[in-house]
Amino acid sequence: MTAQDALFGRLASWHGLSPWGRFLDAGTGDHSLQWILGLETSAWTAVTGAPDRAAGMRQRFARRIRPQDQIVAGNWSDPSFLEGQVFDVVLADYLIGALEGFAPYFQDKILPRLRPHVSQALYVVGLDPFPPRAKTDGGALIVEIARLRDACILMAGHQCYREYPMEWVSRHLEIAGFEVERQERMPILYGDRFIKGQLAVARRKLPYFKDKALAQSMGRHIDTLQARALEHLGRHGRIRFGADYTIKARPV
Repeated sequence: MTAQDALFGRLASWHGLSPWGRFLDAGTGDHSLQWILGLETSAWTAVTGAPDRAAGMRQRFARRIRPQDQIVAGNWSDPSFLEGQVFDVVLADYLIGALEGFAPYFQDKILPRLRPHVSQALYVVGLDPFPPRAKTDGGALIVEIARLRDACILMAGHQCYREYPMEWVSRHLEIAGFEVERQERMPILYGDRFIKGQLAVARRKLPYFKDKALAQSMGRHIDTLQARALEHLGRHGRIRFGADYTIKARPV
């Protein structure tokens, strides 16, 4: 079971025997949609800000999409998007952090924007921002990997995600007209999947660098950091660092 499976499992335990009804995945991906497909929903809508991702997901999940279900591309900064549609349950799975790539500076408005669409419950999954310094060698490697990934994204002229802590989200839920019922942090254990995956993101940005010599140098640095991190894993096992969080809120 992956860490995200554990997070979804926590949401399911909080939901209990209540019906899922109409379900909105406000920032979808393969993992969250796979979870939703295992729930007893009456209908679901999955939203992504990337039209190409929506098209790809429609193909991958074609056999499991019922007539009442839909995968749509749209931007929550558009006030007409999904206007008038109300859902029993809404999931914001790492949505606030991802907004920086699709609707920069909209983070303080996303929860009020979602409020009219929520009938029964809003579930938020997020990642606490990494601290500037780590207290362990393993944590320092995770921070270094994240910084290198973001540096490559910026040098490619693209936008980094920006995570917000649980306390910030809880405050803004209350401002937006929600009551926070439950919230919990879950420590993260990082392994080779994270290391290779995040550094693969960095490598994919290298062709966009204007300075090709810098791209080559950065590529060598990525390889060196990956070797260091995997060697650390081999000696010490998975790295415990930081936390994800889950929040359950209801509209007031």
